[in-house]
Amino acid sequence: MNGIGGDGFWLIHDAKHKRISGLNASGRAGERASISFYRDQGYTKVPTRGYLAANTVPGVVDGWEKIYHYSQRYLSGTFAWSTLLKSAITYAKDGFPVTPSQYHWTVNNIYNDQTNLQNYEEFKRIFLNNNNQPFQYGELMTIRDLACTLEEIAEKGARSFYEGVITKAIIDDLKNNGGLLTVDDFSTHQSEWMEPLSVPYRDYTAYNLPPNTQGMTSLAILNMLNQFDLHHIEEGSADYLHVIVEATKLAFRDRDQWLTDPLFSDIPIKDLLSVNRAQELAKQIQMDTSFNYEKLLDPKGDTVWFGVVDQAGNAVSCIQSIYHDFGSGIISKGTGVLLQNRGSFFSLEPEHVNKLEPRKRTLHTLNPAIIVDETGPVLIYGTMGGEGQPQTQAALVTRMIDYGMTPQEAIEAPRWLYGRTWGTESNNIKIESRFSKQVINELKRRGHPTEIVAPFTDIMGHAGAILIDRETGMKHGGADPRGDGMAIGF
Repeated sequence: MNGIGGDGFWLIHDAKHKRISGLNASGRAGERASISFYRDQGYTKVPTRGYLAANTVPGVVDGWEKIYHYSQRYLSGTFAWSTLLKSAITYAKDGFPVTPSQYHWTVNNIYNDQTNLQNYEEFKRIFLNNNNQPFQYGELMTIRDLACTLEEIAEKGARSFYEGVITKAIIDDLKNNGGLLTVDDFSTHQSEWMEPLSVPYRDYTAYNLPPNTQGMTSLAILNMLNQFDLHHIEEGSADYLHVIVEATKLAFRDRDQWLTDPLFSDIPIKDLLSVNRAQELAKQIQMDTSFNYEKLLDPKGDTVWFGVVDQAGNAVSCIQSIYHDFGSGIISKGTGVLLQNRGSFFSLEPEHVNKLEPRKRTLHTLNPAIIVDETGPVLIYGTMGGEGQPQTQAALVTRMIDYGMTPQEAIEAPRWLYGRTWGTESNNIKIESRFSKQVINELKRRGHPTEIVAPFTDIMGHAGAILIDRETGMKHGGADPRGDGMAIGF
């Protein structure tokens, strides 16, 4: 779900200076990556596995270093860079217990004809045991090559990942197997500080990251919901689901028209997130019937979100990912680095807003979020789940802000997901079986195709949140029983 071969995004609240900063630590497509390159080889879309799927530079490590220097400068950080990776190095070298989730997704991918990761030798060597079988959950697994890579980064800094022996090993492997990335692609990579986007929500302000993330989509949904008085709508009712699903469709329609790397396209963000636009879209929501959104959505995405609030009131909302579970499946020998396949989100259609171009950042589903009031952070939240992220974020915010739920209650409550399962030809609402039959039948009556799924299914993503009581300062955390995470205080 996550690793140093992927991308990351950060929102940070600096309590002393009362400001929120955003960091985009996503990588660009290689200088040789182009539509014609793939088209000439017979591809109509970028492959999701293999060397041609690994066409964007991993941005995570450079992002870590920039965040580290920010913490030293503004947040009274005291750790030395060389100590930050010690526990990770120990786990990689001496072993860590395989979780039920890792076992499940390993089995899912090695026995699947479409994603058979046994085809990639380094993946098989590391992630399967001596009998070419998945490690059972609870077994200890080591990734000694990754430990060496992390030791190199700890000793020499983040740039050693982009301009050193690690880079050479990755580029040599890609070059020998028809890959695209070059030494220059790695050496020129830089994460970028960005001004976060924001919209009002009730008596608060919701923050998220600008394009190339879909943070604008998450905020657009809240902007529309802000036009409705949810106190007159029962949480968990058909009306509740309907209004959020319809707002989601409208937000996705704007996203799919405009969202890509802003260096390659002029995106009218201010207009798209204006109150006027929110009111215009909200008026299009008819409570008795749904409208059909024809673009097929793939709300799949495998991601790690974490949030932290410290005693000084500093807060972090961070999300990292290698896109699909196990990313591209490619691990360059001697590195232990599992390369992402985020570049498979690019389109090979020349007229598409998110078309593949050299040195371009793709539309990113990742988007961490923070809600504040005039005194500071109120809600730090996020989730995995690709195109499901804005939908789950809307559920979390409304349940905690509008309905007064605790984070754990909001996260555990039954969820839904608008989109499709890969391979199907239409969008529907996947709805956990814990919703009542009356709610499901009413959604059908309004024209929503529905599919009942298991309670607490992980296709809903793994959410997390920290809610701060502004009167007492008490911090309430919540973690998702659909995943392996937890909420801890120390």
